[in-house]
Amino acid sequence: MLALRLTRGARPAVQLRRLLVTAASAGTGFLLLCALGYALSHPDSPGDATARLAWCLPPLAATVHLAVAVARTDPGTRPRPGLAAVGLGPARLMLVSATTTALSCVLGSMLALLVFLHLRGDLTGMPFDGAAEEALAAGTPLPVPGSLTLLALVPLIASATVAFVLRPQGLGPAPDGGTGRSYGRFGARVREAVRGTPGTGQEPASAPGTVAVEAPAAGAAPDTLPALPEPSPAPKGLPWGVAVLAAGLAVETYAAGASDDGGPALPAGPTGVLVGWLLTAVGLALAAPGLTHLCGLLLQAVRPGALRLLAGRGLMAEAARIGRPLGVVCAVASAAYAMTPLPEPGSFDPLTALGAAVVTGCAVATLLTAAVEARQDRAGTTAALQRLGAPASALRAAAALRAGALLAVFGPLTLVVAELAALPLAR
Repeated sequence: MLALRLTRGARPAVQLRRLLVTAASAGTGFLLLCALGYALSHPDSPGDATARLAWCLPPLAATVHLAVAVARTDPGTRPRPGLAAVGLGPARLMLVSATTTALSCVLGSMLALLVFLHLRGDLTGMPFDGAAEEALAAGTPLPVPGSLTLLALVPLIASATVAFVLRPQGLGPAPDGGTGRSYGRFGARVREAVRGTPGTGQEPASAPGTVAVEAPAAGAAPDTLPALPEPSPAPKGLPWGVAVLAAGLAVETYAAGASDDGGPALPAGPTGVLVGWLLTAVGLALAAPGLTHLCGLLLQAVRPGALRLLAGRGLMAEAARIGRPLGVVCAVASAAYAMTPLPEPGSFDPLTALGAAVVTGCAVATLLTAAVEARQDRAGTTAALQRLGAPASALRAAAALRAGALLAVFGPLTLVVAELAALPLAR
């Protein structure tokens, strides 16, 4: 009931993000059901049916990734002072986030089932003059246990992943010097509540790696620059990301060369290409935080001013948060570019287009959601800068500088990976 009340009372922007999760879950659930329908209508081709089911993994992973990002930015399940006293500690809020995610995904799965049954003609007459009859196994009894199992995959995996990511974690001494616990993504905000709460006259401390702004002391010049902390440490996944990226390109090249050996294939390419693309996406996601941190370092190189320092330190602090979604977007863009030179005019059927739309939409929505989370975490720093008299144009210029630096690094990287991935498919 608490999850339903929090879901109903959320702001329109939060509801929109939850509807995106529902739409992604509906698309993924429909693809899973279509894989089941293909298996029912082609019992003599188990390899092709397995390949179609395997090609549902990218939409499933993209949907779960989006669900986690939306759960992290949900303001209704963030710890606030006084909630623990009424039984809403971090563990309970984590369960509420997982339940809310499960509700959104279950709604999407129900929509997918309704559309699937309608296209099969089980609810009304056969639509589209029976054009989808063979692909959806119309006229063949649908196995209820198998259908429910496939539809339950997205809600179960998404809610379990959200519970794992947002689980309470013990991180040693409390910020007040005693022994306490910090709670996963809530740790920084719990520390803020301990260090300074409204009405105490204390300001919350800035998160590690962000720009720490202090009010000027009496007699100080009004244009004194804010104090900056030590730079955030670089993420350690860059070497592993490069290695996995190289392995993914190698696997894709080998799979494309062996596509004529009689193995199962789909209109989007042989099944081995899927493994190569997944490895490429994982490699870019692992390497992107380190590259984002590098962008922040480059912005601060060669006698930086206050604007470049603000933009660079912001990128370094947000490297892990926005780097991984940005790497996934680069992987999706490179895969889309690599698939464009396929020579067959009918290479993309409606299901392939639906899968591509789900993956692309989830990747872009996850990146935008991560940007919203980063903006929320910078709210204290932005307010402090505004109290010091920083003009809004300077803050917009810092944001544009961060975006330009990321585009300058990740744009060419995406093109290089896309060209390398397109070479074996264009033969």
